[in-house]
Amino acid sequence: MTNVSVFGGANLPSVKSLSSALRSIESSASATGMAILKMDKTGHWVFGADQTEVEDDSLWAINPFSFVHGYIAWGDGEVLGEKMVSVAEPLPELDPAPGGAKRGWEMQIGMTLACTNGEDEGLQARYSVTSVGGKRAVQALAVAIAEQVDKDQTKPVPVVRLKKEHYQHKSYGRIFTPVFDLVKWVSMDADSAGETVEEADAPVDEAPRRRRRA
Repeated sequence: MTNVSVFGGANLPSVKSLSSALRSIESSASATGMAILKMDKTGHWVFGADQTEVEDDSLWAINPFSFVHGYIAWGDGEVLGEKMVSVAEPLPELDPAPGGAKRGWEMQIGMTLACTNGEDEGLQARYSVTSVGGKRAVQALAVAIAEQVDKDQTKPVPVVRLKKEHYQHKSYGRIFTPVFDLVKWVSMDADSAGETVEEADAPVDEAPRRRRRA
């Protein structure tokens, strides 16, 4: 069991006025049209089939109800099988890995995010990861949310910038890992999450770059 499991037991808020928003999030999380967000091998955050880069100053709200864990089986660049459930549930039972799976079943965790400002405002995306560094980043975020809920249930939503760090691997060279840079905590109210970068410190460690499509 991973550390992220502690998040499933947190006393997350359940407010009647937020029910419609939560139902909307739940339905969108399972929609096939949800963008896939990932960090590419060069350390850039990208989304969608065109691998569009996220804007440097964009802010992303994490849905605290969306954390999932489970397993995925990859073939040659394609998903052969995937079993994911809410972290509030036990890990799913596994059948033998699909034929052609290069590494069998791999542990995966994930969550959904929504961009709250800039060109991609309103975009909802799914982020799932199997790498050690990626799982650590998601687990740390989940634990931070659980601790925040213990202190203040009115603001369980972290708003983050998508950052990166790296280390040098002796065989593979520079390896990039994701960082969710916490900017503020907000309520489940979309208007609150949509407060833009004027409230937060502008990023200073990276020069603005043009977005690209692969």
